[in-house]
Amino acid sequence: MTVVARNWQPSVGHGEIDLVAWEGESLVFVEVKALATNEFGAPERNVDAGKRDAVTRAARNYARRAGVDWERVRFDLVSVVFSDPPAVSHHKDAFRPNRTL
Repeated sequence: MTVVARNWQPSVGHGEIDLVAWEGESLVFVEVKALATNEFGAPERNVDAGKRDAVTRAARNYARRAGVDWERVRFDLVSVVFSDPPAVSHHKDAFRPNRTL
């Protein structure tokens, strides 16, 4: 993956995208969630419907500005637990919002 933006926010509207990257022909929007421990569950549990909607709205804005067809977009999730050693999980295609613009 080639990261092209970090902590990207649209100029209007809400939402933030932690990482924007290209992987082959796919534009990938990555949500990163981290916790000190997994005592109360995995970090990815914090990506609820509201968070997915906010990321999707921001991603639609980014894709439109970049001229990228929505069918080439993917949403990934990176989960980090700061244990010893830290645990990092990359979930490709973690969720699929409505595919129409």
